[in-house]
Amino acid sequence: MKVVLFCGGYGTRMRTGAPGEVPKPMQLVGPRPLLWHVMRYYAHFGHTEFILCLGYGAQHITEFFLDYKETVSNDFRLHGSQVELLAQDISDWSISFVQTGIQSPIGERLRRVRDHLEGDEMFLANYADVLTDAPLPEIIDRFTAADVGASMMVVPPPGTFHCVDVDDDGLARNIAPVTELPMWVNGGYFVLRQEIFDHIPENGDLVGDGCMELTKRGRLLTYRHRGYWRPTDTVNQRIELDEAYSRGDRPWALWEA
Repeated sequence: MKVVLFCGGYGTRMRTGAPGEVPKPMQLVGPRPLLWHVMRYYAHFGHTEFILCLGYGAQHITEFFLDYKETVSNDFRLHGSQVELLAQDISDWSISFVQTGIQSPIGERLRRVRDHLEGDEMFLANYADVLTDAPLPEIIDRFTAADVGASMMVVPPPGTFHCVDVDDDGLARNIAPVTELPMWVNGGYFVLRQEIFDHIPENGDLVGDGCMELTKRGRLLTYRHRGYWRPTDTVNQRIELDEAYSRGDRPWALWEA
């Protein structure tokens, strides 16, 4: 399946405002950017045809791949000045770089790459900034077997907050960690059919418009994942991932198993 990656947003909670700042998907985790880790996850399961929805910081993304250095993350042998790669990352990848606007919402970015999905009944989509160890083949199989227009991976709400149930007199009736509540949040991993385009208006949103309308029609499937899942909405979250990578704690890197 083709993989649509939304990598053109501003990522305001991770930005410092510095001129020419690297966009969020290009923030490093180990020697490679977040975007690479997400793509490597899909490639591990055989999905190597990518469509990058570019916007803010597009030049950083295109230059990274145009100047890609396999030796950064692969073993190699040097014969004088000749490099012999002992393994490769992206030799079998096909990547389409599509300008989808600087301020376009995600739904509009998807609309703008529709021509690249012509003839594809189903395709994958991702925010390009969340890492997981979710079993992608199982997610796809469940979606394929269901009569639905989209599948969204959902996860327990992240965070260490405690929710307090309060009665009318202000007395606490119960306290529970937010992660133990019977609720789920969008995990950012989607399997979609062409039907999704019927429900996203111009400048619309993938979830707020497309998935919301499918939900009303009973045509949105969810996959509940309680395993590893880490967002990178803030600088601290990205730093934590980088530190985890450095100490060898990287459960999302299924290709290393």
